[in-house]
Amino acid sequence: MKSLKMMFGIGVLALGVAGAADSAYKVKLYDSLWIGQTELKAGDYKAEMQGDKAMFTMGKSTVEVAATMGTNEKKFPTNAVVADGKQLIEIDFGGTTAKMTFGNPVQAAK
Repeated sequence: MKSLKMMFGIGVLALGVAGAADSAYKVKLYDSLWIGQTELKAGDYKAEMQGDKAMFTMGKSTVEVAATMGTNEKKFPTNAVVADGKQLIEIDFGGTTAKMTFGNPVQAAK
């Protein structure tokens, strides 16, 4: 019985760690883009939401910008970056229904 409780505890811990890992996404920017007054240089980022902020981490550098997390009805086939010129509007995360939007939600719905 004791080992059953321990296995259950380890299973719950593993699910918690796996759930935490699901909130971070990988995205590659092939060109520098702007979110408001913040520039994201081209490169490979880890993107995750913390409250109403998106955190973009590349190496030891982290950029924090205002964002909202949303969902799509169907899974996105691949990562997609939606921009208006050099202004980043939305990132769709491939293999999920998750999308991150920046700025005015009405503008992001284009």
